[in-house]
Amino acid sequence: MLTKVTNSALAESVLSVPPLALTKDLQISRSENSKLIKHLETGGVTTLLYGGNANVHNWQVSLFDEWLDVLEEEAAENSWVIPSVGPDWGKLVDMAAVLKNRKFPVAMALPMINPQTQDGVVRALQEFVSRSGLPLIVYIKTDNYVTPEAMARLYEQGAIFGIKYAVPRKDPMGDAYLEGLIQAVGRERIVSGFGEPPAFPHVLDYKLAGFTAGCVCIAPTLSMRYLKALKAGRRDEAKALLQPFLPLEALRERSSAIRVLHEAVTYSGIADMGPILPMLSPPAASELPDIKAAAQELYKAEMETRLVPAQ
Repeated sequence: MLTKVTNSALAESVLSVPPLALTKDLQISRSENSKLIKHLETGGVTTLLYGGNANVHNWQVSLFDEWLDVLEEEAAENSWVIPSVGPDWGKLVDMAAVLKNRKFPVAMALPMINPQTQDGVVRALQEFVSRSGLPLIVYIKTDNYVTPEAMARLYEQGAIFGIKYAVPRKDPMGDAYLEGLIQAVGRERIVSGFGEPPAFPHVLDYKLAGFTAGCVCIAPTLSMRYLKALKAGRRDEAKALLQPFLPLEALRERSSAIRVLHEAVTYSGIADMGPILPMLSPPAASELPDIKAAAQELYKAEMETRLVPAQ
């Protein structure tokens, strides 16, 4: 596992956001997480961000240290592992104490929903950085979560490594909040934050550093080629590479991004994710056939892509 990273790491790999594999008694499964990590690394992905898809919101703080041991030990020497923290104040404090004594170079702050104020969020982020010694990737999912002006101050203080931007828009162009954040920290420190489809305008048109994704866990080679096409401005090639992701992404958007991906990875045959942590539950039984079909089609596309030399 990498213990030092520079800003360029945000652009070098798709930031995969894997689910977490658990045993039947809700303990971490070393073998199944290892299978998923190795599948990603074999496909060229070198960044592993354990956040929303890993249901970190519901991790027990008492197991945080132990579970990080497994992820750190199973990742390759040149892989960047990013643990998420929070979202609430109590978990930020407890997780900061754990990470202070470890070698992770960066953490990601999960988005808080309620109760919160903008000034309170800024204070909490500052306190985490002070207590842990780690800069943060700030995950933004709602409008004006932290003002661009406050983000600029946090960046100047050295508290911000980057931003994961995932505010949904009917029309992604003309996004005043995103443009303000670009002015605050620079586009090279911002990644598109919700999968392959929104990365199309974010990377091609806004020139963001890269993107995070869940479906990359099934098709890492395909996703990495998509990233490279976007970065090179090859619009038609990128559009073609995006197509295999759309059926599974549509299911995730229609139902639950986290829950659908958890099942999809298992159905792909890459690794058995086991049960999902409370307070989430599996998708409805009626949804499972569609998830299985989409997952297996995406995995088939991945295996076919690996047979074709990259351009």
